[in-house]
Amino acid sequence: MNSYVNTAVGALLGTIFVLMSVSIASEGIFHSEAPEKEGFAIVAEEAPAAGGEGAPAAVAVPIAQLLASADAKAGETVFKKCQACHDGTKGGPNKVGPNLFGVVDRPIASHEGFAYSAAMKDFSKGSSEHWTFENLNKFLTAPKKDVPGTAMGFAGLPKDQDRANVILYLHTLADSPAPLPDPNAPTATQ
Repeated sequence: MNSYVNTAVGALLGTIFVLMSVSIASEGIFHSEAPEKEGFAIVAEEAPAAGGEGAPAAVAVPIAQLLASADAKAGETVFKKCQACHDGTKGGPNKVGPNLFGVVDRPIASHEGFAYSAAMKDFSKGSSEHWTFENLNKFLTAPKKDVPGTAMGFAGLPKDQDRANVILYLHTLADSPAPLPDPNAPTATQ
């Protein structure tokens, strides 16, 4: 072997030795034990088993009463959370979720060109169910609880006023909006 090969192999072995020594030393100096208690625990709610107590709780305040004091402009602001997955313009594209123009009183799982999940198709009962104000209110509270198995990953809008504002805003996204429910009408129990 010539001296250049010996020098190159020696340099390589020396570099490996230095790197391993630094790695072992730094592990000893900067070693830390796992904490006894997690700093922030993320708890995911499990979906209820089919056929069990999976029905979501009824919404306390009727949507008709909430809509009476709702603000569509505030709903447009809250709707920005939805725009990552939904478009609200007339003739706009489907994104991860279907286009929401004209969604109020539209048959559920019926938007042209969108592939709905099996759970949403079942929930729609063959598109015989419609996105009424009540259905939207219940669904937007907690989508995964209202329609177990839906592909919609949104956690929901727990605040009554936020939901009412968004629903009133969605109501405006139509050529001829459906009539608003009467806030003084008796509510049907489900």
